[in-house]
Amino acid sequence: MDENYTFERFNKELDNGFQIYFTFNKNRYLVFKTTENCYTQQLISKSEKNPQPRMLMITFKRLKELFPYMEDIEYHVRNIITNK
Repeated sequence: MDENYTFERFNKELDNGFQIYFTFNKNRYLVFKTTENCYTQQLISKSEKNPQPRMLMITFKRLKELFPYMEDIEYHVRNIITNK
C-alpha cells in the first residue's frame, strides 16, 4: 500500500459514498458505510482454508484495526436510488 494513503483518506472516501473492495487474509471483501460508526463488510470471495461469515456489521474501531492489513484496495461508486 502507498505510504501516502492514510486511514483518514480511506474513511473520508467511505463517508463520500464509495464502496471499497480489499483483500485481507486471502479473502476479498467489500465494505461500505451503512450509518454513523457502522459499516457493512461483505465477503466477495473466500479462501477454503479460512472460512468467514458472508456479511458482517463492523464498527469504526474494527475498520481502523483492519486498515493496515488491507491489500489490493479498489474503489467503486455506490448506486443510491432515491425517490424524488
